[in-house]
Amino acid sequence: MTILYIIGILFLALVVIVPLLEKSKWRMSGEDMSKLTRWFWPLLMILLVAQLIKMLVT
Repeated sequence: MTILYIIGILFLALVVIVPLLEKSKWRMSGEDMSKLTRWFWPLLMILLVAQLIKMLVT
């Protein structure tokens, strides 16, 4: 039953947030996006290593 509550809350948040984002005028330039994507893979690798260490320790 808890999973239904979680799915319902996520759906409600999606219904509220998507229209708000579509109405906003905030856009990222290609330069800003390239700066963010440069950090994506290193942070993902750090996360995977941390999860592996956590799994091995416990």
